[in-house]
Amino acid sequence: MPHSVIFDHMFQLPLPILEKLLRPAIVYLALVVLLRIFGKRELAQLNPFDLVVLLSLSNTVQNAIIGDDNSVSGGIIGAVSLLAVNWLVVRMLFRSPRLTRMFEGRATVLIRSGQVDLKALQRESLTREELVDVIHRQGFDSVEKVHRCELEPNGTFYVEGFEPSPADKQHEELMARLDALQRQVAALHPQTAGE
Repeated sequence: MPHSVIFDHMFQLPLPILEKLLRPAIVYLALVVLLRIFGKRELAQLNPFDLVVLLSLSNTVQNAIIGDDNSVSGGIIGAVSLLAVNWLVVRMLFRSPRLTRMFEGRATVLIRSGQVDLKALQRESLTREELVDVIHRQGFDSVEKVHRCELEPNGTFYVEGFEPSPADKQHEELMARLDALQRQVAALHPQTAGE
């Protein structure tokens, strides 16, 4: 196969450039809206089903983004279009907290003062077992020890206990030991300087 034919297959665009730019932008905005509608749970990936949905989602919209175009040029144009739309959205959200709340939503409080908000769990389609799993991963052994637990708009969980978690206590102890060692080293330093 001659080199010119190979390059034609790799770089020739079967679709107009404007269509190549619009397809990713439309799919991007549709996905943002759909993820907003279907909730933060999809982003949290609490179980294998959520992960399967996210992985399948990218494959599902692939053809909508690139169309019948498998060329390198088409892929690059699609990628540039996606990155440009994302860049614009991020800049707009950075400048407008109101738009950020509209696009991303707000955090959902799931636990207040050791009490689970069952309505909030239901709104986010979370089971009590999934919530308990989340607080266990954060180092708390029961819901009653959690002062506040929130599901953030990006799918992460913020968990605050009445008392510091075991990991926080360990961190504080380690920092106290490092401070003590630093003071000991500093106390030794003047002695060695005089020798």
